[in-house]
Amino acid sequence: MKQRPMRLCEETRRFATDSQKGIYGRQTKETPFVVMDDVPGFAKMSPLAKHDAMIEKIVREAPIRICENEKISGSASLGAAISHIIPAMFDGKKVFDSISHLTIGYEDILHHGIEGLRKKAESSLAMQTEERKIHFVKSCIHAIDCFSLWHARYVKALENDPRYADNYRNLNWVPEKPARSFYEAVQSLWFTFAFTRLCGNWPGIGRIDILLGDYLKKDLAQGVLTINEAREILAHFFIKGCEWITGESCGNGDAQHYQNIVLSGIDENGEDVTNEVTYLVLDIIEELAISDFPITVRLNKNSDEKLVRRVAEVMCCGGGILAVYNEDLIIASLTEYGYDEKEARCFANDGCWEVQVPGKTHFGYYPFDALAVLQHHTLKGYTDVSFDSFEALYKKYTEDLDRQVQAVADFLPGWLHNDDPCTIVSLFVDDCIVTGKSYLEGGAVYDVLSPHIGGIVDTANSLYAMKKLVFDDKIVSFAELMQILKNNWEGQDALRLRAKNKYVYFGNDNDEADEMVSRVASDFADACGKYDTHEKIKFPPGISTFGRQVEWAPHRYATACGNRAGDVLSGNISPAPGTSMQGATAMIKSYCKVDLKQHRNGAALDVALMPDHVKGEEGVNAVMALLRGFVLLGGFFMQPDVVNAEILKEAQKNPESYTNLSVRVSGWSARFVTLNREWQDMVIAKNESGEL
Repeated sequence: MKQRPMRLCEETRRFATDSQKGIYGRQTKETPFVVMDDVPGFAKMSPLAKHDAMIEKIVREAPIRICENEKISGSASLGAAISHIIPAMFDGKKVFDSISHLTIGYEDILHHGIEGLRKKAESSLAMQTEERKIHFVKSCIHAIDCFSLWHARYVKALENDPRYADNYRNLNWVPEKPARSFYEAVQSLWFTFAFTRLCGNWPGIGRIDILLGDYLKKDLAQGVLTINEAREILAHFFIKGCEWITGESCGNGDAQHYQNIVLSGIDENGEDVTNEVTYLVLDIIEELAISDFPITVRLNKNSDEKLVRRVAEVMCCGGGILAVYNEDLIIASLTEYGYDEKEARCFANDGCWEVQVPGKTHFGYYPFDALAVLQHHTLKGYTDVSFDSFEALYKKYTEDLDRQVQAVADFLPGWLHNDDPCTIVSLFVDDCIVTGKSYLEGGAVYDVLSPHIGGIVDTANSLYAMKKLVFDDKIVSFAELMQILKNNWEGQDALRLRAKNKYVYFGNDNDEADEMVSRVASDFADACGKYDTHEKIKFPPGISTFGRQVEWAPHRYATACGNRAGDVLSGNISPAPGTSMQGATAMIKSYCKVDLKQHRNGAALDVALMPDHVKGEEGVNAVMALLRGFVLLGGFFMQPDVVNAEILKEAQKNPESYTNLSVRVSGWSARFVTLNREWQDMVIAKNESGEL
């Protein structure tokens, strides 16, 4: 790994070390929740009344935590929130789950404060006539009052401590009132984010350089602070964001809380937003290697050379913290889909990488395994099935794929009829307060339910192998191949190795194999378009696995491309393990042959780069060329990771020596040693053939 430059002061670096070691995460788990058993009549309350009582008890009783030397204050200090529930229990059980997969809007708080939010809710209440809407808006006002109550507790705790005079001065103003400076804006943003997390929700941050950039520009021009002082302040935002990590093994890592950040790109008017905050964020993550805020940089064909170089430099440090969007393609895709172009230009993500308009979108996605559709339905578990041509086989598969998409579409009519209370996130999503409808009831400007196809590469590789083995090269009959696969290749090692090694699969710039992936992807997108008819809910396709290839593996049979039953296969729309032989450039070329514009919600390419191949200036230039090529060829979303598989294997053996080793998993980064063994093995397999 490259040596990261040191720009931050010793106190800030020490605070970062403590936080990344999980000190505050373990403290958080010491107080997991508040208890509702002593609230009179709680069991008989309506769901919304229960929610209101829970939020009030949370803000009154949650521990106030002020970390040594912190420059901004506020903590989501109830441990059950880490488990994605509202951290208030009744009779020893959770009451409500919480909300994730969204990026809330912070602009109102920054520009108008809590007092502006309260005025909006009071104005809405005066306009409502339906009882249901009146109850919801009253819940919003109650939640705003709870926000103020929690804020007042922190102001009081800081009031007489001279070590935190700056924190007190800022919190005595924000977020109750509009931010007037960069320091106040960072504090207001953090405090609002921490409040939503305290209540169990996992929101994204979104376009932080737009949120904070003008404040910093003004302060620098007026000499209010220096760029180095701004870097220290912003670093504490990132350090505080590690407050939920514990260092404990927990399946897919201890840092997946959807708090993603998007940098750079253009604004609604088509103007480049890259500013001082953009570069400060890149400085901070390079120096501190904080992976808890996975960051995606929006690039386009006109992106400044300085930005592309800086992104490449940080990527070369390793850790998989940075990913990239091709905003040219995404904006064109969203506009073609019906979004107003100004809205399309504002896109961010849902906390992983699925595209949405931040602060305005109610989002959900429905993943399914395309390989299971092929194996369990089209090929009937390899039993009593026959096709006399490849096209007949493929036609049956597309019919089964269509039925799978239709099954997802069947959820659309009832999707907005959700009574689960979600007032806290509704405060920060347009137009919930105004319409008197919650986030889950259709109050947002956009409602998006996206079917996500997983295992698309494995499906296409399997179809391609069957086409070659049976119909083109006539090595075996279809019936013989089905029996061989049913027997999990037993006694057929020579044929299995031929299937694995003779044919060149997706990811190697082989037109024939790549066309199969493109064909399946296009047919899936067409099926989604066929059922995208709901008057309010959008139904855009996406391609992902988000690591589900691990949980899908036990239910998968042997494949015609040489895999045995239960093998962990490809992630997202990336080459299957062991099949990428021509390096990252060929991988990107294969990926970009798919019509990615059809996949409005996103299609992720994972790229593993060997550290030895991105050394020095030549390595930076090579990564820059890779990024430029990704944009010019029409990519959608790419998450590179610079990591040595041998180091990962060593970390498995000696985890205590690699506690902060970060890797890109899917839509997030994770400390490798906090992944369980299955996930670790998957990451190692993905990186073993990594090559620039």
